[in-house]
Amino acid sequence: MISRHQIAFKNLLRKKARTFLTLVGIVLSSWVLVSLLGFNRGYEAALNRDIDNMGYQIMVMAKGCPYEAATMMLQGGAGLRYIEEDVAKGIETRPEVAGVTPILMQAFFDPNKGDGGGIAGYYGVDMQTFPAMKPFLRFQRGGWPQGSEAAEAVMGFEAAELEQREVGDSILVPEKNVELKVVGILERTGTQDDGTIFVPLKTLQRVAGLDKITTIGIKVKKDADIAKLEAALYQLPDMQVVSFSQVKQTIMKLIATARVMVLSIAVIALLIAMVGVVNTVLMSVMERQHEIGILKTMGAMPGDIFRLVWTETLILCTSGGVLGIGLALAFARLSDLLVRRVLPYAPGGELVAIDLKLCALTLVIIVAVGLLSGVYPAWKAGRVRPLDSIRGGL
Repeated sequence: MISRHQIAFKNLLRKKARTFLTLVGIVLSSWVLVSLLGFNRGYEAALNRDIDNMGYQIMVMAKGCPYEAATMMLQGGAGLRYIEEDVAKGIETRPEVAGVTPILMQAFFDPNKGDGGGIAGYYGVDMQTFPAMKPFLRFQRGGWPQGSEAAEAVMGFEAAELEQREVGDSILVPEKNVELKVVGILERTGTQDDGTIFVPLKTLQRVAGLDKITTIGIKVKKDADIAKLEAALYQLPDMQVVSFSQVKQTIMKLIATARVMVLSIAVIALLIAMVGVVNTVLMSVMERQHEIGILKTMGAMPGDIFRLVWTETLILCTSGGVLGIGLALAFARLSDLLVRRVLPYAPGGELVAIDLKLCALTLVIIVAVGLLSGVYPAWKAGRVRPLDSIRGGL
């Protein structure tokens, strides 16, 4: 005895071209949907991972202390405000703090850089704490300076390219005429670190003639109340606080806005595909009214006809959903590369994260929307009057 599913499958094969085009629409819709959902999950996870890898979640600096070296140079180095190193020691004693790293940021005018000169940004960092708090920094060649007062430097990827320096070469600190030996060159990070030159904190303090710092990086304990710590830090006189959790929230809000727009496009594509489903199944019903009438005269009930036509919709949507998800999985790596072309400064790691749970969710959405689309054609088939359909077929 032929089952309802076999009959439904044979009915779909009657018009192969129409069924194929409808199937393609469902495949593309499910592909886009699962890829977008995967991007949503992957991007957020990658962003969280990158922020965690930064080592410190909060930065404290003196009010008016520019973070960008370009801004420092535009101000001519005047009016900069610094922090006493004792402030960092005081923050380190708070129960929410896992560790701190003091930083001195300085910019020097280099008359030999570009047309008309340029700026060279230097970071004085504590060699005991900074490397541990910035584990995402990878070396192309060399490594960190070994001494806390060594006349050595680590160059960011772009800084090394611009200066055409290799490990073992020497660089001259502009304005100060102090020579430093290059002991390491970092891999590209896509951040301002690429254009920065890192030197031991005590070395840069000596070169700049300072005994202070400009920034304190704070690593927060895993289960600590960051909001409580931020509130306490805001009470420090003449200090400003930059929280990476706030930065992340701002980025995620921007991403959420873009995601709504992209998901709207996916929904439109899904609706277009479902209109194709309705058209295909409804046309099939209209072409088979004579057969449906004969089935009813043989004892088939409206519910039987409804389930038969609905089964066709189920087969169509399930097949298209499975194929689309399969393509999304097969080309996930390509999708990831395309996203990185559009977002060159995207976080590291997998940006389009598709797992079985997400695949199952997408398939449920596709099938549910498809079955909803098949209600009207199935209802229309169930209402066919046997005598009218038989007469119309004569």
